[in-house]
Amino acid sequence: MNLFGTRALVTGGGRGIGRGISLALARAGADLCISYRARNDAATATAQEIRDLGQQAHIFQADMGNPADVQNLLDASVATLGGIDIVVCNAGMHYRRPFLDISVEEWDEVLNADLRAPFLLGQAASRQMIAQGHGGRIIMITSISAEVAYPNLVHYQAAKAGLKMLARGMALELVEHGITVNAVAPGVTLTDLSVDSLTDPVQREKRLGRIPMGRPGDPKDIGAAVAFIASDQTEWMTGTTITVDGGQTVL
Repeated sequence: MNLFGTRALVTGGGRGIGRGISLALARAGADLCISYRARNDAATATAQEIRDLGQQAHIFQADMGNPADVQNLLDASVATLGGIDIVVCNAGMHYRRPFLDISVEEWDEVLNADLRAPFLLGQAASRQMIAQGHGGRIIMITSISAEVAYPNLVHYQAAKAGLKMLARGMALELVEHGITVNAVAPGVTLTDLSVDSLTDPVQREKRLGRIPMGRPGDPKDIGAAVAFIASDQTEWMTGTTITVDGGQTVL
């Protein structure tokens, strides 16, 4: 896949799945801006890895639950890179909480970060791409939780299901501008947020027992799917979700 000469923004691009996406795009030749909310150290380290690959890398702090931060992030990325061709809405959050214990405040916090922020960034990015006049790629990182219910994740699942449909609706309305909008739905992926449960023998056996391929995903697995969608090889693909889960949702 050849992304040389393209300019990409990855939210939450400094760690976990976001890091895997950022490095995959850089290896394909893209220059990047990556955002982080709190972990400047992780974003700085990932940016250096991107530079070591020979590509530009710039980091910006942004709270994706804050509409002003979302717009400022896009504006800073455009000013820094000279435009934007690929936007990956990866940043998100979740709490594990029984449905009956979810507060209105927590519901709003999760929906703001996982659904409203991609809407705001997707809208701002689309306007920028239309002004540039040569289309672009917008990629939403959803989850298999958009399709399969798990305990204690109602607000996260609702947000990710909404994000999948946001991508489809955007795809329909933006196709005339040459902008494709697709999604990638990861399954259980080994990151610093999941490492505890995946190294605990009991939890590991329980979680991997649901996966036909018998292993968790690696962030590079998700990154490979995103780089594919971002490439010219997918010119006739929009409104689609690629599931990367080791076969878990086949069961």
